Amino acid sequence: MKKKMLSLIMTGAMVMAMAGCGSTGDAGTGSTAGTAAGTENAGTEATGTETAAPAGEGALTGTLKLGVIGPLTGAAAIYGNAVVNGTTVAVDEINAAGTGFTIELQAQDDEHDAEKSVNAYHQLQDWGVQAIAGTVTTTPCIAVSAEANSDRVFMLTPSASATTVTEGKDNVFQLCFADPNQGSASAQYIADNKLANKVAIIYNNADPYSTGIYQTFKAKASELGLEIVSETTFTDDTTDFSVQVGDAQSADADLVFLPIYYTPASLILQQASKTGYEPTFFGVDGMDGILTIEGFDTSLAEGVMLLTPFSADATDDLTKNFVSNFSSKYGETPSQFAADGYDCAYAIKAALEFYAAKNGGLDVTGMGSDELCEILISVFTDSSFSADGVTGLGMVWDANGQVNKQPKAVVIKDGVYVGM
Repeated sequence: MKKKMLSLIMTGAMVMAMAGCGSTGDAGTGSTAGTAAGTENAGTEATGTETAAPAGEGALTGTLKLGVIGPLTGAAAIYGNAVVNGTTVAVDEINAAGTGFTIELQAQDDEHDAEKSVNAYHQLQDWGVQAIAGTVTTTPCIAVSAEANSDRVFMLTPSASATTVTEGKDNVFQLCFADPNQGSASAQYIADNKLANKVAIIYNNADPYSTGIYQTFKAKASELGLEIVSETTFTDDTTDFSVQVGDAQSADADLVFLPIYYTPASLILQQASKTGYEPTFFGVDGMDGILTIEGFDTSLAEGVMLLTPFSADATDDLTKNFVSNFSSKYGETPSQFAADGYDCAYAIKAALEFYAAKNGGLDVTGMGSDELCEILISVFTDSSFSADGVTGLGMVWDANGQVNKQPKAVVIKDGVYVGM
């Protein structure tokens, strides 16, 4: 699938991918999340999607069975739980709006394991799932997307960003930044804002997410004349980063690019602190969550920069409504992953509303997921369709399932993310 690159919000826009389809099994029972009870300020008026006309011609009605697959336990649980919580807030709002359309949500834990993720997918099929917001992490999503492609089950992943997730699979869409675009936009931002003279890179060579971003960052850095003075790698089981940090320090790198997840990033920051090494650290969306690691000294992350499609301190009505409802429900500030989950639910709803308005209405209750799949594909690839969300306004998709929206750069100050 070809990927086009745009610039960063201060340096331009970036591209991302989405696409989707499905077939349902017999409807079953399962635990659900996302009821209307207890949600304050519920409704769709501040979500960026138009409220569907209640029970009438052109209205979207019925109940959609939406599944989420992600790590709810284990080392990557912070991502999966954030996505589920964000999706639940959206479902609460949608169900409370009283439009005649509701969502029944079921979340399945895959522990960031490909085999368990496929098992979770089959559990959702047994339940009668009609669409899936997931999976959350890349390696499990690659495995599940192959199954879902064969079965024609619609998938909209909030955060699995490798290009292999969607390649050759017209039923799978991405709401997140595609890996190559994160790399190129990061290099562009660093160059445009003159953040470094010498750059070091530390990446995970066992992770397609990390290596994908690394490769395009390096290519773009070369094009822009950024000097890369150190390149070191690690694997999933690495816990000692003294060699990687030492190499960057010895090379006198004044910026260290970290296309990695938050757990190894926290260990790198700790190692740098021990040696008195104080470069600028620049990360990508996988680092979102570093401030919530139990026992981590957040002062070590002071000044860390990263790209993200979402900034909780934004002052627009969409973001303020989401942050308020999420904080009321969960007692914490939502991360980018929570925002991605929130937007997944609303993007699907917006697409179904769009189709209903053009076709004299749509009742999704009991609809086969293969039929629903064709509807969603037709809408997401319709050039006249767009959706607003907290991770981007006016999101549009092309025939390849790629989404256009603007990312943001944030910096950590006093233990919180601040928009740049």
